Amino acid sequence: MILSELKIYNFRRFKSVNGAPGLHITFHKGLNALIGENDSGKTAIIDALKLVLLTQSSEYIRPVDEDFYKPTDDDACSEFKIDCSITEFTQHEAKNFIEYLIFKKNGDEIEYTLELHYRAWKEGQKIFQELRVGDVDDGISIDGKARDLLKSVYLKPLRDAEREMSSGRGSRISQILLNHPVFKDKKEHKVLEIIRDANKNIEEYFTNDDGKCILKTIRDNLELFNEKGQANNAELKTSNIQLKAILESLSLSAPELNPGLGELNLLFIAAELLLLKDDNDGGMKLALIEELEAHLHPQAQLRLISYLQNEYNENDVQIIISTHSPILASKINLKNLILMKDGNGYDLAEEMTGLQKGDYLFLQRFLDSTKSNLFFAKGIIMVEGDAENILIPVIADILGYPLEKYGVSIVNVGSTAFLRYSGIMVRKDGSTIGIPVSVITDCDVQPYDVAPLTKDRKFNEKTAESAQAEKEKNEKYTNGSVHGFTSPRWTLEYCVAMSSLSEDFHKAVHYGKKILNAREYISLTDEKITEANQAAEEESRQWQGLSQAENAYKIYNLMLNEDGKSSLKAIVAQCLASILRWKISVISDGLVQEKMFDLDLYGLKTDEQKKAELKAKLERDQFLSYIVNAIKYAAGEVL
Repeated sequence: MILSELKIYNFRRFKSVNGAPGLHITFHKGLNALIGENDSGKTAIIDALKLVLLTQSSEYIRPVDEDFYKPTDDDACSEFKIDCSITEFTQHEAKNFIEYLIFKKNGDEIEYTLELHYRAWKEGQKIFQELRVGDVDDGISIDGKARDLLKSVYLKPLRDAEREMSSGRGSRISQILLNHPVFKDKKEHKVLEIIRDANKNIEEYFTNDDGKCILKTIRDNLELFNEKGQANNAELKTSNIQLKAILESLSLSAPELNPGLGELNLLFIAAELLLLKDDNDGGMKLALIEELEAHLHPQAQLRLISYLQNEYNENDVQIIISTHSPILASKINLKNLILMKDGNGYDLAEEMTGLQKGDYLFLQRFLDSTKSNLFFAKGIIMVEGDAENILIPVIADILGYPLEKYGVSIVNVGSTAFLRYSGIMVRKDGSTIGIPVSVITDCDVQPYDVAPLTKDRKFNEKTAESAQAEKEKNEKYTNGSVHGFTSPRWTLEYCVAMSSLSEDFHKAVHYGKKILNAREYISLTDEKITEANQAAEEESRQWQGLSQAENAYKIYNLMLNEDGKSSLKAIVAQCLASILRWKISVISDGLVQEKMFDLDLYGLKTDEQKKAELKAKLERDQFLSYIVNAIKYAAGEVL
């Protein structure tokens, strides 16, 4: 049996409109991971399930005032509802819920469904709750053994593993052990026999060994208070200990590991999950785990999620986790993810997204922790290389859209496989997740012709071909909240060379060549910067009279190797980014040019007037408009 469907009405942020649920979400067998930015509803889902199912940790779970949906300026709703559908019962599981199940014949098979309807309502200052099964309007109460078999394993987000695994009355480790098949429903156990033997030895100690003098002292003192002739038969006896009390005296630790919080949490999680693997009562095998990554370093996170996917991806075991970790998001199979956005849950399984089966296989290989930032972003910019990845954040800052402030993530796909990534945000039913995605790419129309025999290049601007390619690529990558932004000419670098940043880019190319040719240097010296500037100025004088496009072609060619490829793109982008940062900074007296390439450049104060002037220049530039618009769209601006 698995939890297959959840509907929420007026619970916390999930407002019901015209009787429709504020949230409708489906779950799968095995692992389900709730991902997304803060306040997207992940915790609310876990808490809703706890209210309906309760937990095996015997914690006190009741609805509170904050659970009722409250509009901004109005009173809170007086009622909220949570509906759960439980399906895929085995015959063994079904017999425990037989009077509550809905039956449906599917061929020769009978399918069982358990419909749970939880309701909480206010009357004055009091809050009442009920759980019914069957018909939503006329269901019956569920209690007794059936109610107990619905309980889930629950792990808190801020786990105190050391306390949870310590001994004590009602300790969690004793609960786990009591529910293990080795101890469950057993009045007699070898452990009891061991304790009884120990108790007998203790009692004999006080009668036969050195301890008898203690008992004699007690008896002698007691005689002083007794009447004359009254018998004195005082004895020391051990208590009639129960199995539960024995298990409550145990704690779980790993002293040989000298464990910190991380190791203790792994130990605690392993102990809790015993209840899933070994429970044969025919009840829910469901674990709810909040912030799985808590107290775990990256490698431990990877080991744990790999274990959960491999060991618990079974038909009769289900795990629902919430996480903020891009590391976990990259490791979990995409089809097991549920993306939370603005109070909605979007299943990323194959039949729900714009991705094809091959895309899932591709993403399983290449969706790493850096790219997985897209699941936690308010907006996304997808780029095809390192140059864009380096340069765009700087341009965004100048435009007044610092990416970190607007929650925008850059995803460098390292190729032109944009559709394999952007399809994650596309819904097969035509709806949209609502996360703006800017796909920045090159039109890739080369501004030259190649002679068939000599292979010599002859410049040919190809304006019309570029415009057509730009249009086609924009259409190709635009779907729902995903929009394509294609360069109006050849590549990003070529467009920059044609733009109002042409002079700065020309210098950046020469800076990059200096750096590439002197690998032992971390940065540039003032002398090398001067040499590079002079070389750029001399070339500009030689190219006077050339068209804007030809001049850009000359600059771009400086970056190319004999094979027509370039190893300079990332370096030049970094140099141009440094130049732009330098141009909008307050440069104090004595600050030399080589400081332009120091990391502490980000610590310099910004000259707001210079920044405003550069911003205006970028926004007016026709060759950079696609970059400007892509940034604004990802930041939430309507174009």
